[in-house]
Amino acid sequence: MALDVQKIRADFPILKRQVNGYPLVYLDNAATSQKPQMVIDAIVNYYSHYNANIHRGVHSLSQEATDAYEAARKKIQQHFGIQHAHEVIFTAGTTHGINLIASGFSSLLNKGDEIIVSALEHHSNIVPWQMLCERTGATLQVIPMNEDGTLAISDYSKILSEKTKLVFVNHISNALGTINPIEIIIQKAHEVGAAVLIDGAQACSHVKPDLAALDVDFYVTSAHKMCGPTGVGVLYGKEAWLRKLPPYQGGGEMIKEVSFEKTTYADLPHKFEAGTPNIAGGIAFGAAIDYLNSIGFDAIEAHEKFLLEYATKKLLEIEGLRIYGTGTKKTSVISFNIEGIHPYDIGTIVDKLGIAVRTGHHCAQPIMDFYKIPGTVRASFAFYNTKEEVDRLVAAVSKAKQMLT
Repeated sequence: MALDVQKIRADFPILKRQVNGYPLVYLDNAATSQKPQMVIDAIVNYYSHYNANIHRGVHSLSQEATDAYEAARKKIQQHFGIQHAHEVIFTAGTTHGINLIASGFSSLLNKGDEIIVSALEHHSNIVPWQMLCERTGATLQVIPMNEDGTLAISDYSKILSEKTKLVFVNHISNALGTINPIEIIIQKAHEVGAAVLIDGAQACSHVKPDLAALDVDFYVTSAHKMCGPTGVGVLYGKEAWLRKLPPYQGGGEMIKEVSFEKTTYADLPHKFEAGTPNIAGGIAFGAAIDYLNSIGFDAIEAHEKFLLEYATKKLLEIEGLRIYGTGTKKTSVISFNIEGIHPYDIGTIVDKLGIAVRTGHHCAQPIMDFYKIPGTVRASFAFYNTKEEVDRLVAAVSKAKQMLT
């Protein structure tokens, strides 16, 4: 079923504004998505009508806030096909979830153990593991990438061994849009007894992963990529792993009993949720999931596939333009350069025409080093983007080329 994109666009207040005298064309969705009115209303409604701390008060406002927050946890559980609600840990975002797991594995790794990451990772998927290796004496192995921006899976099989304790890859590359074969990666890691953490930050606005079917040990994502608010995300972990890992932070809420002699920790999920959380953000995350499901992920995927294919065809008609990340399985991200022109210069000119794209290394410097480039122009599409907006992008890039050559 085709999307009624104009009807959908009416749900997003920001899409009505102008930038530099032109109607906004927002093509930086891989950095953060825009927010529909119902998500904005969920935040305003909480602060306007039942603002209170959760899990701690017997008064009515606290009970209402607690019920709404836990209802959002339940929505996340159901959306991602998670077996138990207590396997859903609210975080401040994807990076927080990654660091939580990296911290927990500090007590589980020894010198000589190995962690595997991929060459397609965001910096937040590299640096925490390097820090973990420095703390434990473990070593970091890297799955190489191919020229088309896909992973060299045959090399992955070669570096897996009984020394491998944790494998970490993103579901979809933020810089190239490549969809990684996470089913194979998970299966092969489990064959050697390694745990797997998947970064779903770039995936969950485009696809609806079934985490139980994937049999993944950990999965992290952020609300703000899914039409939700910033500052909130989710970590899924299998119950057995979450019970094995120590708490990441100490404080209120994550305790059962406290004395000056000894503290015992709360049950899941509260063991990993120290302090007052982003209550409004969690509730609005639930509203964002409701919104996305009301549209339907099959329809979202079909529309974004059309935009990707159309934009790819039109951009490649510009002489000297090269797209990075040309694998057959990718989502609606196009990373490109024009020969002889710095990506920043292109981004600056198209912004003057009201078009928001991202330029730079996209927190993925190893990818740029692989291609021997300083960065790219990245146009990333969402279900509320249109064919006409793609045409405006192509015209703006063509104009930038004329001005800069």
